[in-house]
Amino acid sequence: MSLPRVVAVAPDSPADRAGLAVGDELTSVNGVVPRDVLAYRWLVDEAEVVLDVDRGGMALTIEIGKAAGEPLGAEVHSAVFDQVVTCDNHCEFCFIYQLPSGLRKSLYLKDDDYRLSFLYGNFTTLTRFTEADLERVLTEGLSPLHVSIHATDPEVRSALLRNRRGGPSLRWLRALLDHGVEVHGQVVVCPGRNDGRVLDDTLAGVLDRFPELASLCVVPLGVSRFNPEPAMRPHTPEEAAAVVDAVHDWQEVYRAVLGRRLVHAADEYYLLAGRPFPPAEAYEGFPMHEDGVGMARTFELELTGAVGTATGAAPGFFAWVDGAPAEGYRAPRTAAPSGPSAAPEARVHLRPSSAAPVGILTGTYGAAVLGPLIAGLGRDDVRIIPVENRFFGGNTAVAGLLVGEDLARVLAGEPEGHRYLLPDVCLGRGRFLDGSTPADLPRPVEIIPTDGHALRAALLVEGR
Repeated sequence: MSLPRVVAVAPDSPADRAGLAVGDELTSVNGVVPRDVLAYRWLVDEAEVVLDVDRGGMALTIEIGKAAGEPLGAEVHSAVFDQVVTCDNHCEFCFIYQLPSGLRKSLYLKDDDYRLSFLYGNFTTLTRFTEADLERVLTEGLSPLHVSIHATDPEVRSALLRNRRGGPSLRWLRALLDHGVEVHGQVVVCPGRNDGRVLDDTLAGVLDRFPELASLCVVPLGVSRFNPEPAMRPHTPEEAAAVVDAVHDWQEVYRAVLGRRLVHAADEYYLLAGRPFPPAEAYEGFPMHEDGVGMARTFELELTGAVGTATGAAPGFFAWVDGAPAEGYRAPRTAAPSGPSAAPEARVHLRPSSAAPVGILTGTYGAAVLGPLIAGLGRDDVRIIPVENRFFGGNTAVAGLLVGEDLARVLAGEPEGHRYLLPDVCLGRGRFLDGSTPADLPRPVEIIPTDGHALRAALLVEGR
């Protein structure tokens, strides 16, 4: 078990005024050693907070007085101090098994931790969930949670997870719903495994056993060129169309019985099937935007100015959990990397003339979405530059998995002096998944948030 280490202190916060410093390790908070940032948050919520601190080997006690509920103003290094609950499933479709070697260590961690499900929207299968976990979820109000369902038939689910606890563990989903916990579900569809009649059975099982689910997304299997499972393959267009049809059919059943659609297909399915995206109102508030459901439609609304604010989770979404570090989808995108290999951040912000032609870099799925939208703007000075993902290969086509190696290959063939816009979703703290940075690219790029409002602002520059 590690100790929470302070990585940031907000200026003029209670922690700052009391003398807490970056690098301090908290050996106890109010006499308790917190096991995770959730316990830490409860402890520092008090009006009187006593911190036992290890500062470079020197033991200190820092007493802090503040208003009850007032943020302490200190961010710690991790969400979990004891140990992340790792996944003991062996799913054929797990993308972590399909990663090449040599990437940063954190990418290979398979977690199945309900705490990270609450904090960051990670999906848990509940196969390692316990009575004690349920008690804590209910006691501390850890809602919403996100659960990977995949199939409601116990035998099919156990086979998909390659874990005999796969089927029985759905009893925890029932228990969570019985106690009013908000749960969002996910079904990853694998051709020949849980599509067709199995998918229909799963959607019927949800209606029968878990109708209180807040939402359910159906997403396609992702396959990289490093896939070790020969039975796992991408969907054909016909299979994608069948999934879309099944989802639409069940939406009507759910609406008739529950008064809401409940289930939604990921945008990828509509692209694969060559079908138009549903209208915005069909997504019922976009509850699973972050999981690729309704992203294309919200991007269109944002780009055209039809909605006033960006949709989806932003970095720091759970900032109310005092001290929780931003990780995963909610981590800062463009923070400069640290260390001896860190590249100058200034290179990222170099811009050609605002009147220069614009190239929008994106994945092949993004190009399919953006192409018609940009054409509708009537701007002959703006073009889409699709980037084929050769690094991961397979059916990897989303912008979030673009790496520097592929971007560099494409940009090397593009003219100098143009503006090149790059969505920040492919970056984590200033680095691509292959470890390179925007400064390593052969052309300067402008990093913009991955939403239609940001693209609209970038294109409405002076002189346009």
